[in-house]
Amino acid sequence: MRRIFFDYQAGTPVRPEVFEAMRPWFTEHFGSTSSFHQQGLQARLALSDARSQFAQFINAEAPESILFTSGGTEAVNLAIKGAALAGKRLGNHIIYSAAEHPAVSGSVAWLETQGFKTTKVAVQPDGTIAPESIRAAITEETILICLHHSNFDLGTIQPVKEIATIAAERGITVFVDANFSAGWLPIDVQALGIQLLSLSPSRFYGPKGVGVLYRKRRTPLQNILHGGVQEDGRRPGSENLPAIVGAGVAATLAAKELSQRATHVQQLQQTLWQGLEKSVPEITFNGPPPGANRHPANIHFSLAGIEGEAVVLRCDLKGIALHSGTACVTKALKTSPALAAIGQSPSLAKGAILLTLGQENTEADVTRFLEIFPRIVSELRAMMP
Repeated sequence: MRRIFFDYQAGTPVRPEVFEAMRPWFTEHFGSTSSFHQQGLQARLALSDARSQFAQFINAEAPESILFTSGGTEAVNLAIKGAALAGKRLGNHIIYSAAEHPAVSGSVAWLETQGFKTTKVAVQPDGTIAPESIRAAITEETILICLHHSNFDLGTIQPVKEIATIAAERGITVFVDANFSAGWLPIDVQALGIQLLSLSPSRFYGPKGVGVLYRKRRTPLQNILHGGVQEDGRRPGSENLPAIVGAGVAATLAAKELSQRATHVQQLQQTLWQGLEKSVPEITFNGPPPGANRHPANIHFSLAGIEGEAVVLRCDLKGIALHSGTACVTKALKTSPALAAIGQSPSLAKGAILLTLGQENTEADVTRFLEIFPRIVSELRAMMP
């Protein structure tokens, strides 16, 4: 029987079209973008094409606004550290929310060791960052505001445009972590009014090993790696061209299929949400309900009296893959920062489960899951002291 996969946020399969586009760049077209021969020119043209694909994907002003990194985490680090270091002559204060991904909070924590001052803004019970709380946190020294487009755990879609408007009044740079939104939610950087944005192609059917950073023209950004002049001197090192080519194709496919993808997974999300609500007692849903304020592929909940890891292992034996938290947190066996931010108790947070849907999921997957999952929860609770 086909396994059910509900962990697409951790990674998606590479689309066949993406894989075929990448294949020649491993074996036939292996020249470096830094070389001045025909193979090098061919590589530079491919790199340029990928920049154009991403610029169109997020409505960037120009292809030159796109920088490629090794992944979403590096893009986050470059954006936050690079913007703060470049702007320190203007101020040393950074604002971020209590529900940020560890890549964001970790970058901010490092900047604190370099003398920067920070303000961690609380979120509302559903994980929303209130624009007025950002306004209240701004000081004369504020140079950077960091927030996410949709939350990596709770699925909460943030009021980015409203926050960016507040920042624009004071000339403050805004960085948005869209690693969990791109390919599933529409993103228009010009309409949002932001200066920096990170993307993770592996979460929308592109390859791993490549990240994307949008930088609005003339936004100060200091490089944090050294050794070369690639990516306009802001990210040295030979570009992972096969992955970049594949990521560009994935972005083009995502732009064409965005509405279809979102509608498909949102229908399954609604059925799952309602089915779990009816069949699983003592379940706490985290984040806003399905709708305009929630990522269409995300369902996050906590189970009282049970540990998430035990649920994941038992489900795996039954042919169901899901997650007990974000991939960057689970290995550390710590409470998700998003759950801590909304005030969930550590005992309840231990029972956190994250389901993320993909194009491949079907109504049959949902039906089978709703038959198996409640029994697993019941059995595990019966075993607990």
